[in-house]
Amino acid sequence: MPTARKVRPAGDWSDQPVDTVTLDYEQRYRRRIAMTGHGGLAFLLDLAEAVLLHQGDGLELEEGGIVKVEAADEPLVEIIMPDRSALTRIAWHLGNRHCPTQLTRDGLRIRRDHVIEAMLEGLGGSLKTVSAAFDPEQGAYQHH
Repeated sequence: MPTARKVRPAGDWSDQPVDTVTLDYEQRYRRRIAMTGHGGLAFLLDLAEAVLLHQGDGLELEEGGIVKVEAADEPLVEIIMPDRSALTRIAWHLGNRHCPTQLTRDGLRIRRDHVIEAMLEGLGGSLKTVSAAFDPEQGAYQHH
């Protein structure tokens, strides 16, 4: 079975991919798993440690070729506040709960969670449900 032991970051490779996999946020945090691409290529992802795969990353096969990672759209909540200090306050509450959060140009995005959504509304958050790829901040101790 072909094996991928190396992740090539998006923008770090330009070859035509031999196949593509589409994964949601949880599926993109991997170390070792058997996968099958959209074109039918079965391969083993076998990394030294778990990493969060991002949109456009390439999984380099030992036998040659790259499998492209696509980030799947999933149900998210977008938090928009006209007042930056209110948005900062909400960001603090999300961080205090270790809630993975994506920074956007105009606000924040989180995965759907009715408890967190109720808290955000109680803090005056303006919430909008969206379907998009989720790519939260990695934190100070993550690398890739």
